[in-house]
Amino acid sequence: MAMLSRLASRSSHLGRTLLLPRSLCCSTGGRHFASSAGDEGPTFTVETSVPFVGHRCEPPSREVETTAKELMGFFRDMSLMRRMEIAADALYKAKLIRGFCHLYDGQEAVAVGMEAAITRKDAIITAYRDHCIFLSRGGNLVETFAELMGRRAGCSNGKGGSMHFYKKEGGFFGGHGIVGAQVPLGCGLAFAQKYLREETVTFAMYGDGAANQGQLFEALNISALWDLPAILICENNHYGMGTAEWRAAKSPAYYKRGDYVPGLKVDGMDAFAVKQACKFAKEHALKNGPIILEMDTYRYHGHSMSDPGSTYRTRDEISNVRQERDPIERVRKLILLHDLVSAAELKDIEKEIRKEVDNAIAEAKESPLPDPSELFTDIFVKGCGTEVYGVERKENKILI
Repeated sequence: MAMLSRLASRSSHLGRTLLLPRSLCCSTGGRHFASSAGDEGPTFTVETSVPFVGHRCEPPSREVETTAKELMGFFRDMSLMRRMEIAADALYKAKLIRGFCHLYDGQEAVAVGMEAAITRKDAIITAYRDHCIFLSRGGNLVETFAELMGRRAGCSNGKGGSMHFYKKEGGFFGGHGIVGAQVPLGCGLAFAQKYLREETVTFAMYGDGAANQGQLFEALNISALWDLPAILICENNHYGMGTAEWRAAKSPAYYKRGDYVPGLKVDGMDAFAVKQACKFAKEHALKNGPIILEMDTYRYHGHSMSDPGSTYRTRDEISNVRQERDPIERVRKLILLHDLVSAAELKDIEKEIRKEVDNAIAEAKESPLPDPSELFTDIFVKGCGTEVYGVERKENKILI
């Protein structure tokens, strides 16, 4: 109940988001994967739900510029992610997805807000809750569902599964299954960006459950020494697996964990707050080196599909967050408030998304499984799994 009261206190401010018309001029809003097309439409100013809280830095303004096109794009992109993850839940229960599977529903604002502030030349690396980040980096639904079901059409050729999505050409470097291990890799990407003078940044994402990892602090230390353009994003959904943050961390103020490194606490359920924070962080990192962003967010599913998600938190708590802080509903209210489209038109968009997801699943199911010989490809040892035979020892066969 203590956790419920803390979450409720956060959500009491969330109805205060303001959208104020500013002009009818075209905006340069940075949407990269929204399906909406045409003119940007009116430009507005959004006030974030709650103020940013800074550590060793002056927080950015709460006022964020947006457009009608970006608002509609946020709605569609987050709705698509939500529907995709719900469909993945059903596929897992039908045993069409096997192994580990960690769903992102509830946290969609982090993915879309971050993407709105950066370019595909910037890099993102994350842990195993990676499906929606892959989608935001230019991946598609067929690649997603095919990979989840272990099919050739998957983004990792059906060999990675849920935890190992990857799209190098989109600046997405995975999908990693070892807790916290992606953070040093992300700092390595930032080292390469600085060495090559690319003027780009890396976002290294991790959860509150990984925030106590020693390798995180080692990587952060050398990043600060070398002023690397590394942005560490802690997606604090308040439960590392099934353990509440206050039971796992003496100091759960993760944005302050860098000590000598600046930090910012952000409402991770507000896509506009995430957009503003990531824009601020990118500018900071290019000039001054690393910064930590703590995204205050929430997952609706359990930690993974093996976790019902209701043994360490109450159903009332989950319901309260859905009602008060849901990122999609926040954007829906803004769209309706300013008569961009009607409620019925938004429902039509959701129906189209449902069909799009269903069609992608059907197509992914048609993709064949990888050939058994694929067990011996994409590994460092050459010739593994082969045997030379025949009288002249010139014939090869694959051992399975």
